[in-house]
Amino acid sequence: MNIRLVRSDEWVRLEKLAYGIWRDHYTPIIGSEQVEYMLQQFQSVLAMQNQVSEGYRYYVVLKDQQMQGYFAVQKRKSILFLSKIYLLVENRGKGWGKRMLDFIQDLAKESGCTAIELTVNKNNQNSIDFYSRQGFEKCEALIIDIGKGYVMDDYKMRLAIE
Repeated sequence: MNIRLVRSDEWVRLEKLAYGIWRDHYTPIIGSEQVEYMLQQFQSVLAMQNQVSEGYRYYVVLKDQQMQGYFAVQKRKSILFLSKIYLLVENRGKGWGKRMLDFIQDLAKESGCTAIELTVNKNNQNSIDFYSRQGFEKCEALIIDIGKGYVMDDYKMRLAIE
């Protein structure tokens, strides 16, 4: 497993990876219509490139030069916001998520951050359990209007960096 910044020639491949992961993982949680809307709003090539222009950094997780997952972070004062963290289903439960979070903690330390924060859907129990096992704590319930009648019904979770 190798982690590195996404290259400019990889956005289309990353979008395809994101669309596959999202459709598989989120359709049972929020339904296909909201998934398709959110993919267009947040995971399309254009959306991701716009996020990069706003200070987000996208990283890909590779095995044998094939994309297996990705994540995106943005420094917000003393907080490193973990915007996205996703793995193909066949790579879950193998320690990859933990290794990704270790990498993200190193990024936070290098950036002088005191905590990592993320949001997770309240009905995404497997992910909530994973984050809790890694030391994240729920700190706030959020309902965020994302347009077209859709909301993100999330918990904000936080991990203090030592």
